[in-house]
Amino acid sequence: MSKNKPEERIRLNKLIADSGLASRRQADKMIEDGQVTINGKRVFEMGIKVNPHADRIVVNGHPLKMNPMKLYLVFNKPKGVLTTMEDPLERPTIADYLDKVPGRVFPVGRLDWDSEGLILLTNDGEFANKVMHPKSEVTKTYLVKLNGHPEQKHIDKLLKGVSIVGGKVAAKHVEKIKRQEGSDQYDWYKIVITEGKNRQIRQMFEKIGFDVMKLQRVSIGRLKIGNLERGELAYINEAALDKIFQPDSPDDMIKKPVRKISEKKALGRKPVQKSSPRSKGKPTFGKSSDRYTKGRS
Repeated sequence: MSKNKPEERIRLNKLIADSGLASRRQADKMIEDGQVTINGKRVFEMGIKVNPHADRIVVNGHPLKMNPMKLYLVFNKPKGVLTTMEDPLERPTIADYLDKVPGRVFPVGRLDWDSEGLILLTNDGEFANKVMHPKSEVTKTYLVKLNGHPEQKHIDKLLKGVSIVGGKVAAKHVEKIKRQEGSDQYDWYKIVITEGKNRQIRQMFEKIGFDVMKLQRVSIGRLKIGNLERGELAYINEAALDKIFQPDSPDDMIKKPVRKISEKKALGRKPVQKSSPRSKGKPTFGKSSDRYTKGRS
């Protein structure tokens, strides 16, 4: 590797994140898995520093490219789609819905196979790291269908905190809601959390004796899913990005109308045509709105 002054060198995972290829967490995994070379030498040390102007960084056989146009999108993930860019078993993934996006993006966080709802996509590694970092305490709001009727003592346990795989977690807010599909056998709840552990909501309700029959994420911070349909994408503007870091309020409506914008307005180019993904569902872009707009650069 080239010899440079210390101030010219930055951490490799940050450089990969800055390139828009992945978040810092994902970049660490790439390094750990031996997918990255520096000047022809494979590296596994996640804390290594490089000179972005002198060292040749290659990820999965492709030279690292810097300074892409920043893209920020929201996606309504359908049930039965993996929150990954590829799957060795060739199951449906988010990547199947991104053919018309003019640049490589990656998901911020995850929703499991059986869950649906709002997820962020970007090529801005620093933004993704900020959203996912525990210190940011970004709220995530879910609607949950349960196989039974919790009592107040059960809800109090969720608010106080329960131990799951990965540590102790607690809900910021829990309330029972009414849905048209309600019955004597099922209850619907709105729950707000700030952590993002694997299958956290399902594990939390299992700890108090209830199975989750359906789970939908409806907002991240105060950015809401609105009427974005399953399998649909939309670009978001700076005002919408700011809403992500504003805590969801218990007094907010469960759903508020959100109109979507045209692809032409989003990118300042010809509209992207609707097309079918390799998996189930339809990857489409919203049609008309002042809520979703061009990704900042």
